[in-house]
Amino acid sequence: MFEMNRNLQQAAVLALALGLLSGCNSVNSSSSPSVGSSAVQYGDAKAVETVTNEFGSTDLQTIAESMTRSMLQSSVIARAPGTRPLLTVAEVKNKTSEYVDTRAITDTIRSQLLKSGSVRFAVDAAAMQNQTEELIRQNQTGLYNKNTVKKIGKMEGADYRMEGNIVSIVKKTADLQDVWYKFNLQLIHIESGTIEWSDEKEIRKTSKR
Repeated sequence: MFEMNRNLQQAAVLALALGLLSGCNSVNSSSSPSVGSSAVQYGDAKAVETVTNEFGSTDLQTIAESMTRSMLQSSVIARAPGTRPLLTVAEVKNKTSEYVDTRAITDTIRSQLLKSGSVRFAVDAAAMQNQTEELIRQNQTGLYNKNTVKKIGKMEGADYRMEGNIVSIVKKTADLQDVWYKFNLQLIHIESGTIEWSDEKEIRKTSKR
């Protein structure tokens, strides 16, 4: 009888432990759900991308870092610490034979320059409509407190315009394909029309066909 009671107690303890373990797993599953296929994995956004020899994320990052570093070392910015020249972004023309989102390149350059604290950016032509519509809404709809309305005619004119282009040359053989890119960027002093800084970055990618 004593042996039977001991066996029953052990079974009860085991059942309780299994129940607690099951409850913990249930809590963890509900707090950290997993959705989707196990075939999809996160990767390093900064890893070198060699899926194809077309323009890719590594090329964008390489160009943006090179242009930002060069611009911050230029006399336009480095010679006048504390003055923070005002820049605006113009179009970077895509002269390659493939689709290249040049806006993504200049957006990254602009973000890196702003993080440096060395320059400011005025709203560019692409965003000017939103800017003017906001000013008109504040000044003409009567919906805003007059003490907080931002006055028309107070926008700052940029000192420099940032613009450039990207070109490519593609060469093919029976076995290989070679793609050469050249990205050029320049700062133009808006009042005088003079080019105050310019630099370029070359990238070559070769793949087997």
